[in-house]
Amino acid sequence: MRKNPFTDQDIAGKYESWYRTSGIRADEQEKALLKELIKKFPGARSILELGCGTGHFTRWFQETCGLTAFGMDASRAMLAEAKRYGSKMLIKGDADNIPLSSNAVDISAFITTLEFLPDPEFAIKEAYRVSKKGILLGVINKNSLLGIKYKMSGGPIWRNAHIYTIKGLRKLVRKAIGKRAKITWRTTLWSLLPGHLPLPWGGFIGMLVKWNGLERTGENE
Repeated sequence: MRKNPFTDQDIAGKYESWYRTSGIRADEQEKALLKELIKKFPGARSILELGCGTGHFTRWFQETCGLTAFGMDASRAMLAEAKRYGSKMLIKGDADNIPLSSNAVDISAFITTLEFLPDPEFAIKEAYRVSKKGILLGVINKNSLLGIKYKMSGGPIWRNAHIYTIKGLRKLVRKAIGKRAKITWRTTLWSLLPGHLPLPWGGFIGMLVKWNGLERTGENE
């Protein structure tokens, strides 16, 4: 089982600062890509971010995207930081056993979270269970300079991570929920180029997993 580095109080306390320093440009591109993907969920009102950490994206979903946003994390240290930064609707829980009823939210999101989960397949199954419209994934790309840099860093966070290729990520989603969803993706191109395109070597993969047909409304659908 992979060790969860985010239970470490020191890592949790320093995590948010990355978005305000060396990660500013990457954060801007990632959010721009995620915002475009969210637009493909018309009528969505709520989102659950699984592995929300310090609540950085949870607050952004609420404040910028206009969604009622819930954040869930297994780390008390991270949730304490999220509360300190102003996050309100926080849940202590594991992604492979989400403490919510079926179809409780419109969208579930994993933003740089799947890389650290002990059972990502089951986590996606759980996200499918609780989501009416689909899943939003933000994942570091193994086939990118960024992915290579992170994996070679040997730091306490990335040494325990499983970094995905686009092909591997699609395979994981299909294994978890079969053909019940349409999958589309794009990647950010920072630091080489601004913006995002469907190119397999971009550093950050934004993947949309949208249920085929009508959204699910019943408990056992």
